Amino acid sequence: MSSPEPSPPIRLLLCDDHAVVRAGLRALLSSTDGMEVVGEAGSGEEALALAARVRPDVVLMDLQLGGGMDGVTATRQLSSGGGEGAGAPGPRVLVLTMFDTDADITRAIEAGATGYLLKAERPEELFAAIRDAASGRTALSAPVADRVLAQMRSPRPALSERERDILQQLALGLGNREIARALFISEATVKTHLGRIYAKLGVDTRAGAVAVAGERRLLS
Repeated sequence: MSSPEPSPPIRLLLCDDHAVVRAGLRALLSSTDGMEVVGEAGSGEEALALAARVRPDVVLMDLQLGGGMDGVTATRQLSSGGGEGAGAPGPRVLVLTMFDTDADITRAIEAGATGYLLKAERPEELFAAIRDAASGRTALSAPVADRVLAQMRSPRPALSERERDILQQLALGLGNREIARALFISEATVKTHLGRIYAKLGVDTRAGAVAVAGERRLLS
């Protein structure tokens, strides 16, 4: 009997704005059986363009990419086929980042990421996650999985009408004083509501609140 032909290697595209990180990943993955790095991108825009050309099976995506398109937006476009030819299915996207906040995890998963891995993981965990992602299976770091389960077990309450009003003003770039004037309330009341909004959305900055609100379609 003839032995079965080996499976083709998993084609990988690396997207990270740090050249040293990409070089380290390329060296690590290129020495691993069954994996082939077919491209490197330093930005979300570059990742989309490269994906259309090299057709990777899995994209390793950092979330923080400096200026321009962030990792979440790039993930959404790649997952929906935005980096491929018309009508072609997109590659699997495996987020590989240092950030494990609830907001980052939620945004990445809602954008279509197949997995979410932390850069602190051991190489063996990364290899297993890549194989899982290539097969369409979800791959989550243990700390990330714990956070996801905690969110599912304890869903955050919905925003009140007043909190939505303040969030809407926040999205327009208004400061606390301007929001207070626009809504005929005190600055202290604005601050109180902002604290509740941050807690409900799992963020700690104004920009984070607006970003998560946009992802969850909370802004009219």
